[in-house]
Parts: sequence; structure tokens; C-alpha cells
Amino acid sequence: MHRLGLAAGLGVAASLALTAMASASVTVKTRTVSYSISGKTGDQLLDAMDRHGPKHGFLTRAIAQTSYTISWSIDWQEQAARCRVADAQAELAITYSYPRVASAISTALKRRWTRFMAGVRKHEETHGRIARQMVNAAEKSIRGVTFKNDPGCHRTQAEVTKRIGKIFVEYEGRQAAFDRNEHAEGGNVEHLVTRLGKAL
Repeated sequence: MHRLGLAAGLGVAASLALTAMASASVTVKTRTVSYSISGKTGDQLLDAMDRHGPKHGFLTRAIAQTSYTISWSIDWQEQAARCRVADAQAELAITYSYPRVASAISTALKRRWTRFMAGVRKHEETHGRIARQMVNAAEKSIRGVTFKNDPGCHRTQAEVTKRIGKIFVEYEGRQAAFDRNEHAEGGNVEHLVTRLGKAL
């Protein structure tokens, strides 16, 4: 079923950066963007998403997408050659991208579209929730990291980067596992797409 291939493009992108500034805890910023599609049937709307949806890799497009970036502001304190993380803040910026129907559609199709989008938003918001859990876990893991005999804080910085990277890999694995379950044959995404594409 080629529609499942389209839906499999739902995904997550992330990047991580470190800076040196004092702050505290985790800040989350979200925004929603949309792309326009048109059609008079569910299949036509699916075809439009296949053509205009957000890119997922080089050759495929997605129905919707959750992307995020993470930036860290860390207060490194050095005293008597001991370095420690005195404070750390992560800023998680999440962007949700969804389709928007720009053409007039029938009442029956509008009902199906509303149900379809409720399922799509639930899927994407789960990706966002996993990203929040990841950043909270990473912030907790680096809180108070300290090393003796670490002039310049090089060992401390390396340990912080290592811990953040380890948690990042763990939670990206959770993101991938969630998608595998959602996109499995007979799974949630297939049901969403099938119900939208059925004939009027």
C-alpha cells in the first residue's frame, strides 16, 4: 500500500550545541507551521501531501513532521583547579509541520479530515513529549558534574558532552521505536490513512 510509505515520513530531526552562559533548568519553545494542499477526495488530499509534505530524507516526503533543536547554556566554575557545572539550561525549540486544506471540501470529507488530523497531531505531539523527556533527563544527568585537577574545565566539558550524547542516543531510540510501532502493518498510521482515503 503506497500510502503507508508516505506516512512513514513522519519523523524527528535534532541538533545539539554547547555555549558558555549561566542560566537554569529547561525552556521549551514550540511553533507550528503548515503547508497548503487541495483536493475533493481523501485520495486527492493524500496525493497532495505526497507531493508537498515536508521532506524526509532525499526521496520521500512526510504527512507531518516534528523537528527540534537543543542548545545548552552552561555555567562552568573553576576553583583551585577543580571544575564543576554550577548551572545548566537547555533550550528546546520544537517545530510541528502539518498540512492545511486550502480547497473547499464536502461535509463528509471534512469530518474525516478532522479525525485524520487529530490522529496526526497526537502522533507528532508524542514525538515532542519524548523530546522534552530527553532534555529533562540530560539536564538532570549533568547537574553538578565536577572533576578535580581540571584546569580549563576540559575533562568536565568532555564528560558533559558524553552524558548528553548518551541520553540523546537513548531517546532517539525511543523516537524510532515509537515510529516503528505506529507505522507497523495494521498500525495507527495505516488506519488513519485508510480512513481518510476511503471513497465518499
